[in-house]
Amino acid sequence: MKFFDWCCGLALLSLLGGSLGVMAADYSQAPSLDARVASGELPAVEARLPQVPLKMDFAANGQQLGQYGGTLSMLMGKEKDTRRMTVYGYARLVRYDENLNLVPDIVESVDVEQDRVFTFHLRPGHRWSDGAPFTSDDFRYWWQDVANNDQLYPVGPPAELMINGKFPEVSFPDAVTVRYAWKDPNPEFLAHLASATPLYLYAPAHYLKQFHIKYTEAYKLAERVLDEGKRDWAALHTALGRLYRADNPDLPVLQPWHQTTASPSSRYLFERNPFFHRVDPEGRQLPYIDTVIMGITESKLISAKAATGETDLQAQYLRFNDFTLLKRNEKDYKYRVTLWPIAKGAHQALYPNLNHNDPVWRALFRDVRFRRAISMGIDRHEINQVIYYGMAVEGQNTLLERSPLYKPEYRTSWTQFDIKQANQLLDDIGLTEKDIGGTRKLPDGRLLEIIVETFDGTSEQADVLQLIADKWRQLGIKLHIKPSNLDNVRRRVYAGETLMTISSGLENGIATAANSPQELAPVQQDYYQWPKFGQFRETHGVAGLAPDFPEAQQLMSLLDDWYRADSTEQRRDIWQQMLQINADNLFSIGILAGVMQPVTINSRLHNVPDKGIWNWDPGAHFGLYSPDTFWFEQGAAH
Repeated sequence: MKFFDWCCGLALLSLLGGSLGVMAADYSQAPSLDARVASGELPAVEARLPQVPLKMDFAANGQQLGQYGGTLSMLMGKEKDTRRMTVYGYARLVRYDENLNLVPDIVESVDVEQDRVFTFHLRPGHRWSDGAPFTSDDFRYWWQDVANNDQLYPVGPPAELMINGKFPEVSFPDAVTVRYAWKDPNPEFLAHLASATPLYLYAPAHYLKQFHIKYTEAYKLAERVLDEGKRDWAALHTALGRLYRADNPDLPVLQPWHQTTASPSSRYLFERNPFFHRVDPEGRQLPYIDTVIMGITESKLISAKAATGETDLQAQYLRFNDFTLLKRNEKDYKYRVTLWPIAKGAHQALYPNLNHNDPVWRALFRDVRFRRAISMGIDRHEINQVIYYGMAVEGQNTLLERSPLYKPEYRTSWTQFDIKQANQLLDDIGLTEKDIGGTRKLPDGRLLEIIVETFDGTSEQADVLQLIADKWRQLGIKLHIKPSNLDNVRRRVYAGETLMTISSGLENGIATAANSPQELAPVQQDYYQWPKFGQFRETHGVAGLAPDFPEAQQLMSLLDDWYRADSTEQRRDIWQQMLQINADNLFSIGILAGVMQPVTINSRLHNVPDKGIWNWDPGAHFGLYSPDTFWFEQGAAH
């Protein structure tokens, strides 16, 4: 990465109203940067930090002051997993703290007026990883020249910014102030910014302008497009400007580490960002660790490599059934293994396709008596004991106990194992005819044989389904398992061809009233129980099907009410109504939740909690616990 001319940058800072007086503060840096500062390649640490850095609260999180240095190794299964470093680094405009409160991070503060007007105050003196100033011009560039450029965003700015059909008014009062204003409330706005896959409102204008037709002569851009093998300047700009993917070593970032390895590679290096905006309680610039190495290997080998100490911090690609091997080897290979609960509404859930093309199957799946019957025909306790050693939580796909919205009845409704009552429900539907083997018949005479499509690439889903199949035979239902891959299953689900699939449940099992309850309503195509309803919502009616039964329509109405609500109490009440409707109707059929995620940690790696939660959003996996504060005892891992 080429570094910005920081001497000119300091002059620019003074023109922008910045003051260097605060540089008298007692800040310190990693020893690995000393030579670069001494040679003049980098300015002193006081000039690299914002005027008001983010001081991390170690006491609140039970963390220890650390030592600088070392290289942290991790293993991933695909080259595109470089984006995990954006997730784990978890530098966001605002972020979740460990108590899941939204707090300022990259920004110094944010003023919120009735969930309609959001004014961001940037940190004066903050810089990109190449030393260029990070100012409101980076927000202006993204909004005016990227999001509203029809070649870069053909359908307009991200949908998260459209409220009741209108985008916000965006203004930039000065170099360190950005304002987004809507006529109607946008209660999810800050949560989108804090996501594991964040909504970006900014881009490094000083770097990307060289690839933009507005700022660079067409003939020069044409040469770059040809050299890079891209379709046009817009494709080039997009490919080189993807902050989330972390796949361009030259792209300046605001994360604790920046990528330095060109693709393709089997070993990606992420070096410390010398301009990172956080410090520890003693004013030492973070991160503590110098370098992160992400090795790319076959995903099926990662558990074995973790069990022989070939990684310093690993959870991705490990499963609960790896725990025994990992635990047995921890002393010999000098790591510790801990278990973090996975904070999804269900670790495994069944999704009957309520939008199936076949009218007979569609009508059956839409009959709540059928969904209740097959739920009561699942022996969750047996599955828990046999596969998860009794450590999982049995029940529906709903919020976990940690959520303030949790009620036990949401999880237990229609989940008791009761073959007699389940059979009675099936009889009540009229499914009384059977073949000689005892398999029930559909109303048109076909056998009641359900194909469940799987895509996890391991035996876990198949093992769970086999136990379910054994019990469903007592209901007169045959279950067949069809292994596939995620892309094929999604394609078939979206097309209305898949009868049923198995997957994880609610992404956010620890939600609060401030989080959107959209996962409980048919608003996205990848909600497998009603993909065509979700497609209809996502395409504004251009494709898919409008929700056509009362409960789905009611959920959509309640979700719209949540967005219009102007108090926490109203939003909490709407959540409870939507949770109850889902508990009563079992649109997805939860099996188990709270399954534990193994995490292996080098014995000399500190500040990684023994007790954490493993969640994508909110949580960003390790990101919630600020890996920039992790450190190695005695300075190095190897």
